[in-house]
Amino acid sequence: MARQPQRPVGPVVDPLPPGSRPDLRPLHGLWVRLEPVSAERHAGELWRSFSESDPEGAVWTYLGYGPWPTPEAFTDWLRAREADRDPWFYAFVPRASGVACGMGAFMRCDAANGVIEIGHIWMAPSLQKTREATEAIFLMIRHVFDDLGARRLEWKCDALNAPSRRAALRFGFAFEGIFRQHMIVKGRNRDTAWFAMLDKDWPRVRAGFERWLRPENFDEQGRQKAKLQVA
Repeated sequence: MARQPQRPVGPVVDPLPPGSRPDLRPLHGLWVRLEPVSAERHAGELWRSFSESDPEGAVWTYLGYGPWPTPEAFTDWLRAREADRDPWFYAFVPRASGVACGMGAFMRCDAANGVIEIGHIWMAPSLQKTREATEAIFLMIRHVFDDLGARRLEWKCDALNAPSRRAALRFGFAFEGIFRQHMIVKGRNRDTAWFAMLDKDWPRVRAGFERWLRPENFDEQGRQKAKLQVA
């Protein structure tokens, strides 16, 4: 007689609610705000932010696009991103300058299972390693868990991208492994490093970010006094 398949063993719980899809609302922090990307509003600022300080285009090494030959070509690309829905693109705008100098996106939304990814993250040299840069990521994570009700947030990057992998760990994501030959990027194989954060991790991670982002944790030049601790 054929054996009956075993039933899953685990606690009986009420069905989990689904997550929500991004709606491009602005996201506001102490040091930076995230605005839905607009070619008219942001193209010139973003172009200058990387073309003047990163003429070799190092920021695009691990991304599937860039650099662009002209401001017009970049504006056309950005206009297409403005129209995208999954990914949903944001510009990073430090409050002190009011000038956009980075981008990020919510992507691969599986609202029925409460899963989403943040990606397409790049920052001009002027934004890198600043409190504004860290707060931009915090605002994205907070939006995912507090507003969209996600159960799982993913972070993926080229396995060769050591700075992105360090950032994921610093921000509280757990390393889950390498997907070998996951895709082809700019004509070469890309192995992808996978990281994730779960909703049960978020209260601890949020408390660490909020402690770090307090104004008293920075000197007059905006340098941190204590390191970010989310573990």
